[in-house]
Amino acid sequence: IKIAVSTTISAQGWPVLFPRASYSVELITEFVFIAHEAFGLQVWFTVMCVFQGRCAEDLYKGIQSSDSGVRCDSLKQLADVSTDITFAQEFISRDGHSLLVQIVEEDKESCLIMTHTLTGFMELMDHGIVSWENLSSAFIKKIASFVNAKVQDASIQRLALAILENMVLSSNSLFQLVRQEVTLERLITHLQVTNQQIQTKAMALLMALLQTAGEVDRQNIIHSSGPVGDEMAHYLYVLQSVTLNLLEPLMRTPLDSYNQDQRDMLHNLRQLAFETESEGSLSNERRRSLCAKEFKKLGFSNNSNPGQDLVRAPPGLLALDTMTYFASRYPDAYSRFVLENSSREDKHECPFARSSIQLTLILCEIFRIGEPPSETRSDFHPIFFSQDRIFNELFCICIQLLNKTWKEMRATQEDFDKVMQVVREQITRTLASKPTSLELFKNKVNALNYSEILKLRQTERLHQEETLAPPVLELKERLKPELLELIRQQRLNRLCHGTLFRKISSRRRQDKLWYCRLSPNHKVLHYGDVEEDTETPPIETLQEKIPVADIKALLTGKDCPHMKENKGKQNKEVLDLAFSITYDVEEYSLNFIASSRTDFCLWTDGLSVLLGREMSSECMRSELEILLSMEIKLRLLDLENVPIPDAAPPVPKPPSNFNFCYDFSQTEQ
Repeated sequence: IKIAVSTTISAQGWPVLFPRASYSVELITEFVFIAHEAFGLQVWFTVMCVFQGRCAEDLYKGIQSSDSGVRCDSLKQLADVSTDITFAQEFISRDGHSLLVQIVEEDKESCLIMTHTLTGFMELMDHGIVSWENLSSAFIKKIASFVNAKVQDASIQRLALAILENMVLSSNSLFQLVRQEVTLERLITHLQVTNQQIQTKAMALLMALLQTAGEVDRQNIIHSSGPVGDEMAHYLYVLQSVTLNLLEPLMRTPLDSYNQDQRDMLHNLRQLAFETESEGSLSNERRRSLCAKEFKKLGFSNNSNPGQDLVRAPPGLLALDTMTYFASRYPDAYSRFVLENSSREDKHECPFARSSIQLTLILCEIFRIGEPPSETRSDFHPIFFSQDRIFNELFCICIQLLNKTWKEMRATQEDFDKVMQVVREQITRTLASKPTSLELFKNKVNALNYSEILKLRQTERLHQEETLAPPVLELKERLKPELLELIRQQRLNRLCHGTLFRKISSRRRQDKLWYCRLSPNHKVLHYGDVEEDTETPPIETLQEKIPVADIKALLTGKDCPHMKENKGKQNKEVLDLAFSITYDVEEYSLNFIASSRTDFCLWTDGLSVLLGREMSSECMRSELEILLSMEIKLRLLDLENVPIPDAAPPVPKPPSNFNFCYDFSQTEQ
């Protein structure tokens, strides 16, 4: 024990526990060992606390020294030993944390001393001994000033960001103070620096502010991005998800036909699309007829009451919002879309309203609006940090893409779903390339026209169906016997292990258990009643036997004798799990009801093997396909990206003569 204690303290323990050089390793080791040996573990802990108290006292005095070198060394040692909760309690009991707060508030020390001070403060606060709410507003303002300063030491900024994050998460009152002191512009600046640690801490503080803030505050957050690591990518993904989820209330709210503002938005869509004469001079009937006609041209299915098309939520009012944004922001493109389709035949026109509603829903699904952020995902889209109202801008690009794709496909109303599938694919493929701006997204998605989508689908299909090439199919056939034999052996091994079955009486009571297993030499089936808690009974305890040679047939389902006896009383589930074997010239039968479909397949396959028949269960087919797929992939691993010809290369014709062969019968001269 003495050697172990001495080795541990010499290696790492004593400089942390007893940082003063006046204590020798030998003295501390001897003293701790004697205390543990003479008085036991409790006294040993007491001794340790005494030394921790002495250490806390020395550091407390050293921090107040007039010598800056002593102060720096003491604060550095404090940052190292503050991770120990016993030391932290001793130091805080001397009001040491207030001393650190005073150093920060006065801000007269060097960058190195301030870094050690903030590190020690963070370590002490992490123990939860002192509440964050006890901190003064002067201290909070000073920490915020470190973050807001344009010229500041990177280590101090990183620690200040971490301290502010803990404050925001600790209470709502501290959140309000931090929100007032820290400017969003500075946080954005920190997100754009090359220092990954400052980037990460700034994003962590931004996320803490978002989690605590209300919906209005979140909308004021401005985004930016750059090359990021995994942790930073996750923060950006969460920020993107939180921002997009601001649209969830609109997406979940159906249109209210009695809401005048929403009705005005609908009629504004119609008026922006069609230059109509003054409706004041028209009769009510004429006005209703004109509105219905124009709403039909806009693509609403219910032209007399277009609001009914927006009752479905999602996308709800979000679809109306995106349509209104497109019509007001890009009026020329909006009018061109509507008028162009109004001039086509009814079956060939692309309905603007119906397409917009479905496109809005597709965008919501692609960006997972309404789903809480995942704790592990990091697949953010850089385009979302390029400008405000990015969802509406993407809609404006994609609705024009939809019209373009509709024309390329020469679609009719019956092809609506097919067109939407193609548009979804165009959007997802383009977003997968991580465009960083709207302009780049627009160029890429428009270049990915319908013919390109068909080419990509064909290429992927050929890649997936490479296993259907004739040489591969031939290889599969050659591998099948070996893999089937492997499955057969597995089935027999399972029968040798045995299975527990339940007896079902005429009253459908499952009150008795019995066990059945195959002998190791595969010649005899042993079975017998067992108790409830039996797992795998020894084969000797199963008294009943049926020689495999006496088994005549394997029956399943309604052909089983115990199913015929209760005809009309058994449900389909029981029928699917029932099987029987007949033996001794089919005069006797052993009836089974498996506990699961898997057990049913294993036993029927195993019994088929014993009877010399082919296995036919769905489990066997699934397992064979899996084994074949794995074996083919392993064998073709070296041929990746090498095209496999459909036919074997031709064998060259034999040469005209074989005079090139060397004659070894002649002795060299």
